Amino acid sequence: MSTISGNAGPRKADPAVRKITAADVVEAMIKGLRDFQAAPLYGLACGALYALGGVLILLSVTALGMSYLAYPLAAGFALIGPFVAIGLYEVSRRREAGEPLALGAIFATVKSRGEIGWMAFVTVFIFLMWMYQVRLLMALFLGLNVSFASFDGFIAAVLTTNAGLLFLAIGNLDGAVLSLLLFSLTVVSFPLLLERDVDFITAMITSVRAVVTSPLPMIGWAAVIVVLLIVSALPAFLGLIVTLPVLGHATWHLYRRIVAPIGELAATP
Repeated sequence: MSTISGNAGPRKADPAVRKITAADVVEAMIKGLRDFQAAPLYGLACGALYALGGVLILLSVTALGMSYLAYPLAAGFALIGPFVAIGLYEVSRRREAGEPLALGAIFATVKSRGEIGWMAFVTVFIFLMWMYQVRLLMALFLGLNVSFASFDGFIAAVLTTNAGLLFLAIGNLDGAVLSLLLFSLTVVSFPLLLERDVDFITAMITSVRAVVTSPLPMIGWAAVIVVLLIVSALPAFLGLIVTLPVLGHATWHLYRRIVAPIGELAATP
């Protein structure tokens, strides 16, 4: 039975975390692009499914007369990207290990990692938290029975009234906090759970340790992800068909630079 220690450092069983620099982020992006070029069909398929999901969500809220939720939904949709890209991590892992690429084998590997399901639950839970908070902020600043005939009407109300501008400011700040929280919990978690037999709590702790150990490069990486996803989502999510696979492959290679091989001593922040 384990006991709680007063030492704030990682336990011996925890994966070792190494400090990275901006050069590691750049190198990971280059390797991610190479993986996409080497196995484009897997990346394009994953990116297309992600983009299609975004389009279907927006069409659904428009059909339900809730087009004013298009912006927060589009912003929150990026939160589930790390889970959608799980298959791309496996593609990069197999290329790195010299293993053959086969859709069935990739799916079987992902399916066999049961803890990934718990991480997916964490991801979806935070996405739902974001949407509930958006509705709460709308009620507080724009009225309890908020409803707009069109997305243009919503934008006009937000940009031309003091209450709307305050809603926009607080909503974006709230979204930034939730995004940083989810990024910290997942940036290393999904690749780690795919590669090693650890529980999802250990994976999340390791992910947070990675961000704390290298705060500037990791926050810079988060900013790159946000900017690329926003720009890619503007043309009806079509840009995500290419952007998601490159970011997914790059995430794997950044993970390999952050988490040391088994047996290597942990770095001290």
